Amino acid sequence: MAFAPDIIEDLARARGDLRMGVPIMLRGTDSLLVMAAESLSVARLADLRSLGKPPVVVLTSHRAETLKATPYDGDLARITVPDEADLWWVRAMADPKHDMDVPMKGPFQIARGGDASLHRLAIQLVKTAHLLPAALVIPLDNPEAFAAEHRLTLIDAGLAGPAIAAEASLHPVAAARLPMVASEAGRLHIYRPEDGNEEHYAIEIGNPSRDEPVLARLHSACFTGDVLGSLKCDCGPQLNGALNQMGTEGAGVLLYLNQEGRGIGLANKMRAYALQDQGFDTVEANHRLGFEDDERDFRIGAAILRRLGFNSVRLMTNNPRKMAMMEKMGISVAERVPLILGQTPQNAAYLATKAKKSGHLL
Repeated sequence: MAFAPDIIEDLARARGDLRMGVPIMLRGTDSLLVMAAESLSVARLADLRSLGKPPVVVLTSHRAETLKATPYDGDLARITVPDEADLWWVRAMADPKHDMDVPMKGPFQIARGGDASLHRLAIQLVKTAHLLPAALVIPLDNPEAFAAEHRLTLIDAGLAGPAIAAEASLHPVAAARLPMVASEAGRLHIYRPEDGNEEHYAIEIGNPSRDEPVLARLHSACFTGDVLGSLKCDCGPQLNGALNQMGTEGAGVLLYLNQEGRGIGLANKMRAYALQDQGFDTVEANHRLGFEDDERDFRIGAAILRRLGFNSVRLMTNNPRKMAMMEKMGISVAERVPLILGQTPQNAAYLATKAKKSGHLL
């Protein structure tokens, strides 16, 4: 019988648990009890300490370097939580909101050597839960018994790593005609990934041929720009401009990918905006939070295009990374169609940073 969850379903459970502040267990050569620093509570911090081993905060190298903590593991740092540290200290390690108020949080006791693969997996899971990339962990023996006793999700690291790295399988859910301002000949397709993450959308204009390059746009969701008309980015004008051009030409496909804030989620995007108000550019703000410049997965766009029957595109983009990923995933980019719209005094520095640090062709 197949009632038990597989590793994809276990990972979806784990992400939900971490968002709710519930611990999870990771099992590999060793085992770790893991909690997200952002959703940690006073009661559960006390419970962790009652296990008799000092908890460890795991941070990405970007966040560690911001705190002047050496990331001996290369991409992350493992910092022992001091006996006197409270919940505020743990949260402050993860969240840069108070960095300017309390710039020095050390000295730190930082681990070096040993296997950090489970710590790395903990960070991956917290990131995909759209939480701040910081985890509180404790090593435990007999993870199966502990997980069963406390009804915790148990993740097998040997299965989890390949599952997280793999391209998510997408399934069509529904499609229907949708007349729009840009074109009355519109059709909206909904795709649901089997990993439990957000659904993604394909907006088809007209009846584009599958035998020649289609005018296409990979557009990442931007609530602030697409819905609120934010002047801090160029996303809203790009969305409308792409749809209008497709309407004018009579055919095209726009993929609306739910990867808000370059894949870090809306809450973290707002944290980055708050850091930008302190004088940091968009890349620096992401790094202070502990994220990479761009956490998006453009393989999703290629998968939807293949599902729709397209294998060649005229790609509307200023981002060479999108073109490279399409080619890598077997979608031929016959032409790059520039999409330079929406410049404002409020986003001039943002666009300059995208050009200088992210290679956008502006």
